[in-house]
Amino acid sequence: MGDFIKKYEVWIFLVLCPLVNVPFVQARIEGLISASIYNTGRFCILLFILICLLLYTRGPKGVVNLFKPMLTWKVPPKWYLLSLIFPSTIALITLVLKSVYYDVEVDTFITIKITTLRAYIAFFVWAFLGEVVWVSYCIRELSKNIKPFYAGQIVAVFWALWFIPVILLGEGILPEIPIVSAFIFMFGVAGMCAFIYSHTKSGLCVLLLQSMVNLTLVSFPISPTNGGAPTYTTFGIIYFLTMLGLWGGDYLIKHNKKKTLQLERS
Repeated sequence: MGDFIKKYEVWIFLVLCPLVNVPFVQARIEGLISASIYNTGRFCILLFILICLLLYTRGPKGVVNLFKPMLTWKVPPKWYLLSLIFPSTIALITLVLKSVYYDVEVDTFITIKITTLRAYIAFFVWAFLGEVVWVSYCIRELSKNIKPFYAGQIVAVFWALWFIPVILLGEGILPEIPIVSAFIFMFGVAGMCAFIYSHTKSGLCVLLLQSMVNLTLVSFPISPTNGGAPTYTTFGIIYFLTMLGLWGGDYLIKHNKKKTLQLERS
């Protein structure tokens, strides 16, 4: 049994993520836990399960290695810049397209809402816990055997499944999110996390990216309640397509470099 768990460690964790979240969300529905415990606890439970799993399969060293990507900060500034502006840029593109579609002035839709400091801190904590679990562990482990792009998309499936009970409950998340749209968006989110991480191996860059995703969703009118479900869906589709474009461009650059080296050697 121990050998089986060690061999399929990451897959066991991925399956456990949505399964464990169901009773936790149900406990909130029944009023057994408070909203504050629920909001942060759902992420803490994932981290707790992962730490227990790693202690069993790898010992304390495995837990230490889990957080090592957060210490990688010496990366080219362009990756910090991309992480910082990517989500808000996609939001602005979405709102510009919306203004063109409805034939109104751009500033009709482009408004920025400032939330509370407590909310910003919560978004940062959630982004940190999510980065450690989904990226520093899941995407990193899967990337050892498959290409990072596919690793990100596999993680997106389980990440979205983990979110479904939360979406149905409608607490601790933007309300009225269509499940299909959420899946599309999660494929884009996980894909971008994998893209940034594969080039930097930096958990800090991914943390910055995910923090900006959270801030963008609450600051710009793109959520279903503030901008309408079509706006959110469009945002998710553009996010996903742009992610695909970045991966495609990266592949072409690497392919051309490889081809050039082969020509030079011949």
